[in-house]
Amino acid sequence: MLGLTIIKNREPGMKPANIFLASLTTQGGRRVTKQALGAIANIVGFEAETMPWASLKYAHTQYIRSELIAKYAPNTCNRFLSALRGVLRECWRLGYMSAEDYQHACDLRSVRGETLPAGRGLAEGEILALVQACQRDASPAGVRDAAIIGILYTCGLRRAELVSLELADLDIQTGAVKVLGKRHKERMVYIVGGALDALHDWLVLRGREAGALFQPVNKGSNIVPRGMTAHAIYSMLSKRGAEAQVASFSPHDLRRSFISDLLDAGADISTVAKMAGHYDVRTTMRYDRRPEEVKQKAAALLHLPYQSKGDWLA
Repeated sequence: MLGLTIIKNREPGMKPANIFLASLTTQGGRRVTKQALGAIANIVGFEAETMPWASLKYAHTQYIRSELIAKYAPNTCNRFLSALRGVLRECWRLGYMSAEDYQHACDLRSVRGETLPAGRGLAEGEILALVQACQRDASPAGVRDAAIIGILYTCGLRRAELVSLELADLDIQTGAVKVLGKRHKERMVYIVGGALDALHDWLVLRGREAGALFQPVNKGSNIVPRGMTAHAIYSMLSKRGAEAQVASFSPHDLRRSFISDLLDAGADISTVAKMAGHYDVRTTMRYDRRPEEVKQKAAALLHLPYQSKGDWLA
């Protein structure tokens, strides 16, 4: 570890990492951040639970940054560094670090660079195939899943946002839904068209009792009055994708399609950012396919005079 050493743990009371994790708003955010903190701790030879965060000095955090750059893409590095800063801030708040030590340890430049977004957008025909696969299922799960897919695509919700929805968050008449997003930010989204029709059909089966908007359906086709998990949404989409013979996709790809399709249709990017719950419009810009289409058209202006000798695509 380049001769770096960390003195013994100076955190006799509450663990700053646990406090920081508890401050995060979503289960998914806590899980991902916990993994990030574990990776950081491993870099300096500790487990996440025994890592003496308050002992980190400027040399240590700079070493961590250099190791992250060597292993991860820029966006991932910056996410890890943000988690590190968050834990160090809790160390200072708890009195485990002086203000000077905290400022020095957190003096970390963001990692520059940009990678193409992972995942893919779904074509209109693929969305149709997914809905049709749900409609072939005569059980309440088929109706529920069609409504879930409709809302994920037409409202761009994250899985954690979807499973946290309560019936009380919905205005059934207008289709307006109050969503609690990242950083405890609330926003309104609007369910319209076929997605709203599917939701109405689901509510006929679910009933109007208070509780989670979307609920599990057991093998006996009975609706269980409790909330679903984010993992259950992932499993459901994998199942419907296989039934519809749609190429592999992630739940986030429906959100990606929501943003990209709105931008392709001419929606204002600042409006789309608000609909998606993005804190920074630059995040929304990463999903904009239009610059790539312009580059593709420009590339087609050039021609190489080569004639193939055979059908190599056969």
